[in-house]
Amino acid sequence: MEQEIGLNNKIVGIWYALAAFTAWGVLPLYWKALHEVPAGEILAHRILWSFIFVAVILACSGRWSGLKEIVASSNNRLSVSIGAILISANWFIYIWAVNANQVVEASLGYYINPLLNVILGVLVLKERLNFWQLLSLLLASIGVIIMTLHYGKVPWIALSLALSFGLYGLVKKLGSVDSLSGLALETILVVPISLLYLIFQQSSGHGAWGHTSLSVTLLLLGSGIATALPLLWFAQGAKRVPLSTIGFLQYLAPTISLFLGVYVFKEAFTQAHLLSFAFIWCALILYTFSQASFMQRIQPKYFKRAA
Repeated sequence: MEQEIGLNNKIVGIWYALAAFTAWGVLPLYWKALHEVPAGEILAHRILWSFIFVAVILACSGRWSGLKEIVASSNNRLSVSIGAILISANWFIYIWAVNANQVVEASLGYYINPLLNVILGVLVLKERLNFWQLLSLLLASIGVIIMTLHYGKVPWIALSLALSFGLYGLVKKLGSVDSLSGLALETILVVPISLLYLIFQQSSGHGAWGHTSLSVTLLLLGSGIATALPLLWFAQGAKRVPLSTIGFLQYLAPTISLFLGVYVFKEAFTQAHLLSFAFIWCALILYTFSQASFMQRIQPKYFKRAA
């Protein structure tokens, strides 16, 4: 009976995780529908309505008072403050990239992100890598170098998205704030700036609110739900599903975004893109299986001794 309950719980968790990663994958469609609104204004609305949506959830679940305990810790205050800056930067870059027809490069950033997390783990948390993990990082680096040579410049959109979200994840790991409370506190910090910006835009006659179609207004209103719901689904999935399964499923989001960029938004996907992505896909597959026992047995002797 307990095994059956555990299996059902895992299945529910997988559905939650699938819902979260699918929602993140199709978000470019949402931001594209707001292409007539400047990225900064979309960001301001996203922050404002995310805060309102999360605040309602916290109030209805009786968790609002718990925020006081969280901010009583100086470590939590620092974590939330840095997190607010990083996630705001990440959201802005992603919204701008989508509406600048750079969905393919944005998806590259979220393919790179898991491997960048590994580097941060080594540099900051002093984690050790085995041979296959090091090889996966080398393959990913080659992929980024190919893209750099193709563009003639560093793919800054992909790298800035990966770095901002990677650092955000590190801050969350070092802190002790749950995802819902963290999002509430992070948006509280930047809501005043967002409000001032929106008021300025509206008063100067450049604001989208009331000056665009009803559909755009409703999409701006719904940006908070589009932001918070996938995060809540992810939290529910992560509680029920092993981390290795989450690791597999997380590649669903950038894969959907890549598909949208190429086949829906008709962005260029050249042989250089294919070669670059191929190296990164190989790196991700290799890293995913790097901890498996059969991989551990066939790595070089030096790494076996080090382990």
